[in-house]
Amino acid sequence: MPKIESYTQGTPNYVELMTPDQQAAKAFYGSLFGWEVEQVPLDDQGGYYLTAEKEGDSIAGIAGQMPELAGHPAFWGVYLAVDDVDAAAAKVAAAGGKVEAGPFDVMELGRMAAIQDPTGARVNLWQSQQTIGTTRANEPGTPTWNELVTPDLPTATKFYSDVLGVEWESMSMEGGDYTCLVSGGRQVGGAMNPLMEGIPPHWNVYFAADDADASVARAVELGGNVVAPAMDVPGVGRLAVVSDPQGAMFNLMQPAPQG
Repeated sequence: MPKIESYTQGTPNYVELMTPDQQAAKAFYGSLFGWEVEQVPLDDQGGYYLTAEKEGDSIAGIAGQMPELAGHPAFWGVYLAVDDVDAAAAKVAAAGGKVEAGPFDVMELGRMAAIQDPTGARVNLWQSQQTIGTTRANEPGTPTWNELVTPDLPTATKFYSDVLGVEWESMSMEGGDYTCLVSGGRQVGGAMNPLMEGIPPHWNVYFAADDADASVARAVELGGNVVAPAMDVPGVGRLAVVSDPQGAMFNLMQPAPQG
């Protein structure tokens, strides 16, 4: 059971769905991934946050949509771990990015900021206090990879290096090189150009699956849609892109057999 106790700076440490229908998302992802979803009150007006767990371990979050995003499809967002969110946020503007919110405390759980890199990709920074974020990963129904998608890799990767001190390295793959995010001496994420025109800069979320084709079929049964059918990626595994009933896209990854 791959349990996580800490994250080095710059490592993706949590994923969060922003959706106009939290209860529909709870039904979809709970059925698809076997999540246990709990409701946490946020205010006296009836607002709440949903926490997704497996056997008591933190997996992901499901937040309600902000009023200014009314009509926008649901979407998955990524958090990056930082040692000092105020210090990291203070570097964002000089590195060419923008601080969109924060830094601010999230109850006693941690301190965060929402930022945008120079190419337009949004991501959150998280300084842990009571929670580090995801504590179980890399098994079916849990996060297994996160990936920056941007048309300007040199500008974006330099930004994250300047702000977070991370490194990037090229990895040879069939069809071309892939850029890996390195933190603490480990490959913890990736970056790539969009596969087609018109895709805005963003961070991709991948969930592990023991059978990608079966997971795609189940997602469709639950009201989701197939964005890209399952396909084999040599050396990586079998990948598919689907969307939930509210339009949030995510990736399914069935790891290649080891050996």
